[in-house]
Amino acid sequence: MTFLVFGLLLFLGVHSVSIVAPGWRQRWIATHGEKPWKGLYAVVAGIGLAALIVGYGLARQHPVILWAPPRALRHVAWLLMVPVFPLLLATYLPGRISRIAKHPMLLAVKLWATAHLLANGTLDSVLLFGAFLAWAVADRISLKRRPVAFDRGPASGPVRPVNDVLVVVAGLALYVAFILRLHLWLIGVSPLA
Repeated sequence: MTFLVFGLLLFLGVHSVSIVAPGWRQRWIATHGEKPWKGLYAVVAGIGLAALIVGYGLARQHPVILWAPPRALRHVAWLLMVPVFPLLLATYLPGRISRIAKHPMLLAVKLWATAHLLANGTLDSVLLFGAFLAWAVADRISLKRRPVAFDRGPASGPVRPVNDVLVVVAGLALYVAFILRLHLWLIGVSPLA
C-alpha cells in the first residue's frame, strides 16, 4: 500500500500545484521557464504514475475488503463509463462536446472514479479511485476561481464540428475495446466477469 500512496501523492501532488499554489507555479515558470517546468512536471508525474500502478498491482495481491458491492452496481458502472472515452478525446479535439463539458478531462476522471468506486469494495480501490475523484472535484472548483487567462482548457481552441463525430465514434470504440479486451489485458480483470 506504501507504493500506491507514494504514487498518488506524487502524481496528484504535481497535478495539484495549480490548485494549492498557482502563484508559486507562475513565479517558478517566470524564473526558470515553461519548458523546464513541463519537463520537471512530466518526470514527477511519470514517477508518480509508475509508483501508483506498481502499488495498486501489489495491493491487489492482498486485498482488504471493505464491502462487497451488489452486482447491480457493475451495470451502473458500465453506464457511467460510456461517456468517459469520448470526454477524454474531447479534451484534445475541441468541439461542441468540449465546450459544453467545459473541462472534459476532469468530467471523465470524475465519472471513471465514481464508476470504479461503485464496482470495487477494496481498500486499494477506495484509495486510488477516491483520491482521483477528490482531486478532480477540487481541481474543478479551483478552475472556477482562477483567472480566465490561466485556464487553458479546450474552450480556448478552435471548434471543429467534425471533432464531435470523431470523439463519439472513436470514444465508443475505445469503450467497447476496453470492455471486451483491453481492461483484462492492461488491468488483469475483465469487467464482464
